[in-house]
Amino acid sequence: MLHHIELWVPDLGRAVRSWGWLLERLGYTPYQDWPDGRSWRSGETYLVFEQSPALTGDRHDRTRPGLNHLALYVAGRAELDVLVDEAPGFGWVVLFPERYPYAGGRGHCAAYLEDTDGFEVELVVRGVSG
Repeated sequence: MLHHIELWVPDLGRAVRSWGWLLERLGYTPYQDWPDGRSWRSGETYLVFEQSPALTGDRHDRTRPGLNHLALYVAGRAELDVLVDEAPGFGWVVLFPERYPYAGGRGHCAAYLEDTDGFEVELVVRGVSG
């Protein structure tokens, strides 16, 4: 079972605005809060966003070795549509909009979003086939 994921971000305020909005909309609750970081929890698993002083870059590049994206479940297609509509107001860009909601292929209903700092999230509707 996954314990936690920690993402180092170049700007904690931006991460809190974009990821905090998204995670809370998906049912995560605020968990930890300290000057350089925040976390949100769902069950026993939590996601940490930290602006570490040891950070060596100012943007995540999902095409380099390392994390490409996080994939999170969404309750249904209606919720997915609302999140996609609201996401730009919280610093997210919808990737592959011309293929929404099946950019992942037939039978995989999802949205792909990228935040200002280059982190991608895939929002997957559970049990939907196309």
